[in-house]
Amino acid sequence: MKNSKGSLMAKRLLSDIGFDEITHLSMKLFVSGLGATLVEEELQNSDGKIVRGKTKTLIKVNSQIPYESKKRFTIAHEVGHFLMHEKIEVHNENSNTLNWFVSTETQLKKGLQEWEANDFASELLMPEQIFRNETLGKSFSPDLIKYLSERFKTSITSTVFRCLHLDIHPLLVVFIYNGTVKYWDKTSNWNYWIKDITKLAPPDDSVAMEYINTDYEFIYCGKEKAQLISKSTWCNLNKYDEDTDFFEYCIPTKQNKTIISVIWEK
Repeated sequence: MKNSKGSLMAKRLLSDIGFDEITHLSMKLFVSGLGATLVEEELQNSDGKIVRGKTKTLIKVNSQIPYESKKRFTIAHEVGHFLMHEKIEVHNENSNTLNWFVSTETQLKKGLQEWEANDFASELLMPEQIFRNETLGKSFSPDLIKYLSERFKTSITSTVFRCLHLDIHPLLVVFIYNGTVKYWDKTSNWNYWIKDITKLAPPDDSVAMEYINTDYEFIYCGKEKAQLISKSTWCNLNKYDEDTDFFEYCIPTKQNKTIISVIWEK
């Protein structure tokens, strides 16, 4: 059974403070209102930190994080620890603990508290009902992800995974690191048989492989971000299955050699 302590806490908090969402609220003001102090400073080997003292709690975020959307998620994650995990006195966050975007099993191995804090941050920044309302009547596309990320001031990646976890549209999401598929996840309404691709290179005819072959350069932009592929690229076909048209949208990071590949039916 999925642990939803974090999202339930975020919903309760929003209800208690009388806000439907905090998108337009300063995170410094928000943290202050909860009785903690937000400090933005350069941190070594850490994106965020919580320091709980006898009379005051500091929530720190690394000033070197280049994206405001990532700072917001880091702060929201620390607020989750602040509200839910009283025994944490000093705690550092890095790319592993903040990485909401690994498989549920892997995330749970990193610690239940990290799962809960990420679940809290996701619901706090992208409240479920408002997020669903913003997607009503809209087909899935890179443009929809861009719109939602700007609407909620969240990263493209966190927005993709919010769509995934809320079953907004039948999706398959594949995480690729250094040319190898590390894991995949799908919505509950994805009804296709996925190829056994974990620990292997992505399919030769996938868009992900195009990005790998071009050293993770941005090769598609605008409408071209949604590339037409075949169902058989990522899915196994049964004997009588038709090989229909699907789309693939890749989010590469050259520095980290990662690709998040999103696949959906045309």
